Amino acid sequence: ENDAGDYTCVCGDKQSTASLAVHALPVLFKEELKDEEVKEGASVSLRCELTKAAPVQWKIGSKVLKASDKYQMRQPGTTAELVIHDLEVKDA
Repeated sequence: ENDAGDYTCVCGDKQSTASLAVHALPVLFKEELKDEEVKEGASVSLRCELTKAAPVQWKIGSKVLKASDKYQMRQPGTTAELVIHDLEVKDA
């Protein structure tokens, strides 16, 4: 999308201009989340990979998760990762 705009080819006192439109592709899951089974008190890392970098939101049910001591969110490039620390049975 950043490449969209008017491009000009100049040769001496002559020039030709064209407008370039770039249509964004949708973000898709290249690798989806996988089910995990972890013992109480441990930590778990949930991760998925997108087809291109885009902001993500992590939820449990309908509740949006916020970064805290318990929830750590990272997004290097196209990989989105949620680490949940000190797991409790209610975190399932």
